Amino acid sequence: MTLNSLKAISPVDGRYRSKVTDLENYFSEEALIKYRVLVEVEYFIALCEIPLPQLSGVSSDLFEQLRAIYRNFSAIDASAIKDIEKVTNHDVKAVEYFIKEKFDTLGLSGYKEFIHFGLTSQDINNTAVPLSIKEAIAEVYIPQLNSLLSSLEALAEEWGNIPMLARTHGQPASPTRLGKEIQVFITRIKEQFEVLKTIPNAAKFGGATGNYNAHFVAYPNIDWKVFGTNFVEGNLGLNHSFPTTQIEHYDHMAAQFDALKRINTILIDLDRDIWTYVSMDYFKQKIKKGEVGSSAMPHKVNPIDFENSEGNLGIANALFEYLSSKLPISRLQRDLTDSTVLRNVGVPFAHTIIGFKSTLKGLSKLLLNESKLQEDLENNWAVAAEAIQTILRRENYPNPYEALKGLTRTNDTINKASISAFIDSLDVSDSIKTELKAISPNNYTGI
Repeated sequence: MTLNSLKAISPVDGRYRSKVTDLENYFSEEALIKYRVLVEVEYFIALCEIPLPQLSGVSSDLFEQLRAIYRNFSAIDASAIKDIEKVTNHDVKAVEYFIKEKFDTLGLSGYKEFIHFGLTSQDINNTAVPLSIKEAIAEVYIPQLNSLLSSLEALAEEWGNIPMLARTHGQPASPTRLGKEIQVFITRIKEQFEVLKTIPNAAKFGGATGNYNAHFVAYPNIDWKVFGTNFVEGNLGLNHSFPTTQIEHYDHMAAQFDALKRINTILIDLDRDIWTYVSMDYFKQKIKKGEVGSSAMPHKVNPIDFENSEGNLGIANALFEYLSSKLPISRLQRDLTDSTVLRNVGVPFAHTIIGFKSTLKGLSKLLLNESKLQEDLENNWAVAAEAIQTILRRENYPNPYEALKGLTRTNDTINKASISAFIDSLDVSDSIKTELKAISPNNYTGI
């Protein structure tokens, strides 16, 4: 089936499709089916390697042919499984029947009943989904986040020594440096990224209610817990959750979503700050020939990329929040609510990637309007008051804060001349007056 983006209900598969095509390899229906096939095939191979006596006739020379079932998995294979599902009305059972057909072609018909042996569908789903998330994060999310961080780091360095009037509560405050303000976001993102990397990609694997009942009754002399851990961690590269009910408890997955949400929240904060700086004329934006900023006002160049990012990251966070609060809750040994919810796990990832790309695009269009930053600093000499009163405190000058408060909290214009006149009126040495007069909004930027 060819997807017509104009008919897509979700903008992820419509308007923004080109921005998130990489994610289809991890979160599409076809991808989920492929990951299920992978787990089923690798499980059968693991049973052969125990070895189970009934599988002694399966040569290890066939393992690569078995792995080719998922390595060469195609859209035609996925459609075949969906056709089987129309009869079974069960998605994982359809995968089992599909692999059984493949066994017939490989001359392995006598071993078909060891496909999905002793398992429940959640042993497949609760390994396939975390594996898809792990690989999507590694192969799509992290490279995109690193691109964004690299762009921010380049701007932080470029603007490292650009003085800028700070604003707290929206009011002029002690000056800062533009590069340092960008560095704040870089550090915040990196710290949360480190948290994300510590969270396990956990998977459940233990039979119908997590106790290996079917495995144990068939082969009581095998340590199935050790087998399950070795399979999940050694073969699939995930962390084995044990004990569990029929399903993964999703606590680690919820923690992942919360960490992803915090990174998005930091970027929303960045988007809003850059948007505000644009509105203050600290930044202008590169103009692309032919683009329209407003259908009515020809002069406008909107900070649309940062707005687009904020909106998409907000949607992503709403979904991550729901996923992290809902998935760890299941009635008794399991209900089916997690199944339909997990099918949406790619959606917040998609909105996140769209947000990342929009922020990156917006950053690439920024043009620093340094003269406007200088103008604001020059118009706000009152911010030097903190520096002056601090030095006066050092010199044990009587009531320095109150003296500066009296100067600055008036409706009179505070500028370089009025600050200089105030300094001249102070009963301090000439060397202190020289020190005080050397302070300006441009150089009072800290470390």
